[in-house]
Amino acid sequence: MDQTGIIAIAVFAGLVALWLIFYFIPVGLWFSALVSGVRISLLQLILMRWRKVPPSVIVSSMSESTKAGLSLDPNELEAHFLAGGNVPNVVHALVSAQKANIQLDFKMATAIDLAGRDVFEAVQMSVNPKVINTPPVAAVAKDGIQLIAKARVTVRANIKQLVGGAGEETVLARVGEGIVSSIGSAVSHKVVLENPDSISRVVLDKGLDAGTAFEILSIDIADIDVGKNIGAQLQMDQAQADKNIAQAKAEERRAMAVALEQENRAKAQDARAKVILAEAEVPLAMAEAFRNGNLGIMDYYKMKNVMADTAMREAISKPVDKK
Repeated sequence: MDQTGIIAIAVFAGLVALWLIFYFIPVGLWFSALVSGVRISLLQLILMRWRKVPPSVIVSSMSESTKAGLSLDPNELEAHFLAGGNVPNVVHALVSAQKANIQLDFKMATAIDLAGRDVFEAVQMSVNPKVINTPPVAAVAKDGIQLIAKARVTVRANIKQLVGGAGEETVLARVGEGIVSSIGSAVSHKVVLENPDSISRVVLDKGLDAGTAFEILSIDIADIDVGKNIGAQLQMDQAQADKNIAQAKAEERRAMAVALEQENRAKAQDARAKVILAEAEVPLAMAEAFRNGNLGIMDYYKMKNVMADTAMREAISKPVDKK
């Protein structure tokens, strides 16, 4: 290998060594921290590399907090990063809270951040309240008229309740429940239409923000429409149900009457059959009477004459069909 190649390899090795030195020993970052007034040792920056913590994130956060007049411990910032927290977001929140005179310490901010909430957004919401639009809420007044209301809920973050406090869904559910209760207690839907602010007053008095991460500042009814006549519809449904019940009972009585008629017919047919059987035994009884001498020939003719006379009288009594 010639001398030029050896020099090139040496230069390349020197550059790699220099890059490794400046990577593991962030002299530039340490100097930047020193200029910003952040007291952090070069050894601590080197150890951050070994602990898989980006020193630039810690140094920039320390610089921001120091310029804002906050005193933060780099070890605590490093521990929060290793716990999966968002260190820059926490520092932004602390600085914003200090400027807005909101009581927020580092421990509370990191707890909110690790709980999965955006602590910086919460601080901003404390300064600039947020408006939440409720979905259409349908309720029925006492006169049976349905009203469909939409409300705008103005809330701000409650820093003390962000850890463990309920979210926006709970606030919307409670506001919807309050609207339904307020409209349902109204005597007439006209009263609600004339004074929609009565809904807001009733709902606000319920303290719906208890146990939530928000503080309700106001509830404004944005829109209210008249829906269906639920009372009349229920009465119609009840009348139809009564009609169906009455028809069912009438059909039951008719079926029982038909069954009774068929039973009577069967009994009548049975009686006629018995009469026919009895008439069939008459000749046999007469023959037996002749043989035993209990019936004479003159008695037989007298009976025949009576039967013929009866038949003649029945024929005379029947009306004659005129054609």
